[in-house]
Amino acid sequence: MHVPAPSTMSEPPVVIIVEDDTRVRKSLRSLLRSAGLQSIEYGSASDLLDQRLPAAERCLICDIRLPNLNGFDLKAALEQRGECVPVVFITAHGDIPMSVRAMKGGAIDFLEKPFRNQELLDAVTEALAADRRRRESVTRLRDLHARLEALSPREREVLKGVGAGRLNKQIAGDLGLSEITVKLYRANLMRKMKAGSFAELIRIIQTIETSVGPDHTRV
Repeated sequence: MHVPAPSTMSEPPVVIIVEDDTRVRKSLRSLLRSAGLQSIEYGSASDLLDQRLPAAERCLICDIRLPNLNGFDLKAALEQRGECVPVVFITAHGDIPMSVRAMKGGAIDFLEKPFRNQELLDAVTEALAADRRRRESVTRLRDLHARLEALSPREREVLKGVGAGRLNKQIAGDLGLSEITVKLYRANLMRKMKAGSFAELIRIIQTIETSVGPDHTRV
């Protein structure tokens, strides 16, 4: 998993609207403004894809039936670009298979027009919260990888042994070191990894292992 750089959280959240009906776009903009939310609007999927998405906390309200590129295709195109944006789908002509596809595809909600204003605001609130949690997770992963990079090659070897469940004596034998030396390396890596206990260190190792990708070295 690639761990992208976090964006600044000082910017207010932004709701991205992709809707080909001008009247609906205007209505959504007014509704969001009444709730204190900023929005940017596009009339088609291609219009959005031509732009750089805002770095702020964000979510997407998207009509499924759009000209040329539909809402599902837009979501896929954003994901292919590496853009993670929680989506609330809306449509005037929905059906059960479409709603199932939307939810299985990771949409936050699927709302049929006409929907209640509070329904949409609730869905947007949930979508923005999901994006906030994702960003917090990204920030933590970057911090954990930075801790890992701070380890010396030998500390990394000891950490690998610890992660494999090896005892200090076994790690010492594997690396041709004394057990006392292994204990010193282990104490140093515990400090650098900011682990208050063995259990916490194992959780950190597991988190790094599950997030590792081509940009990071496996423990």
